[in-house]
Amino acid sequence: MKNKIIYLSIIALFTACGGGSPDKNKEDLEKLKKQKTELETKIAALEEAVEKADTSKKDVKIIEVTTMPVNAQTFKTYIEVQGHIDADENVSLSSEMPGTITKVNVKVGDAVSKGQVLAETDARVYYQQIADLQTSLDLAKQVFEKQKNLWDQKIGTEIQFLQAKNTKESLENKLSTFQETIRMSKIISPISGNVDAVNVKVGQAVAPGVPAINVINFNNLKVKADVAESYAARVKNGNEVQIVFPDMNDSIFSKVNYASRAINALTRTFNVEVLLDNKKEYHPNMVAILKINDYQSPKPQLVVAEKYIQKGATESYIMIAENGKAVRKSVTINHQYNGNAEIISGLTAGDLIITDGYDLVNDGDAINIKK
Repeated sequence: MKNKIIYLSIIALFTACGGGSPDKNKEDLEKLKKQKTELETKIAALEEAVEKADTSKKDVKIIEVTTMPVNAQTFKTYIEVQGHIDADENVSLSSEMPGTITKVNVKVGDAVSKGQVLAETDARVYYQQIADLQTSLDLAKQVFEKQKNLWDQKIGTEIQFLQAKNTKESLENKLSTFQETIRMSKIISPISGNVDAVNVKVGQAVAPGVPAINVINFNNLKVKADVAESYAARVKNGNEVQIVFPDMNDSIFSKVNYASRAINALTRTFNVEVLLDNKKEYHPNMVAILKINDYQSPKPQLVVAEKYIQKGATESYIMIAENGKAVRKSVTINHQYNGNAEIISGLTAGDLIITDGYDLVNDGDAINIKK
């Protein structure tokens, strides 16, 4: 087309010029060549402009993405602290008086009851003294009864009656003292539970304060932990808590039984206790992780993985798929926990969040959802 126009123009000029002198013809030829060059340049520019203006020939780029619908659910956050298992009834027993062990009545693992004698020290001297006192006391009681009968009949003197009474009571007190000494020579369990350790043997010398036998009540275990002061307003009695036992590869759910209101002045923490059930075998001093639920949405909210939330200059936004295009939605975040965010505005249940390719699309881009 371009060449045809040029040739027609040349023919028209040549016809107009007609035949002439050689010099004239040469001059006309040069003019025509110049006009040809100018026409070719203008035609190329016009063709380029027309091609750019023709949008019907442009290729539209379509981006492949994957999507996931957003749904409403209860959103919870947790505080994680490390604690340990403790027993309310965990006692380390020792002899109340120096002596030599003469009998050990239990072994590790035995179940014992409150008041049971676990071990005894040599108390033969005290038993002999008690026997002598008992004989003297029996005589003193007889004398007192006789003096009392005479005094009731107004026979004898009051001093004789009082002396007999004093002798009897004095011997009774001495007997009671030796009986208490006999009791102190024995190691007696103050609780019901199981023997966890026996640190004495027959013939071994013992002294007050030296641990001899440990007894633990495994039916009354709990987890204790220290929580930072900053959480004091969020951790209360009755909060749901998940207890994780790393060494057992297990976990259970319970509730906070006690949250101290007093803050430790040195550590700036407060104590939290959670009771354990008796359905599993727990071990005192075992490490336990407490995941305390400190927030729960009052109603189901839309929850989105934090990695799909992008940050703008003044807002947070999420790219969603809508009618074959990527659409930018500004969102309001309330709480964030464990890689998820609670969205309280900006999205609607059922919106398709762009997951794979969310960082490659812009608002209005054409997209194709992979099957």
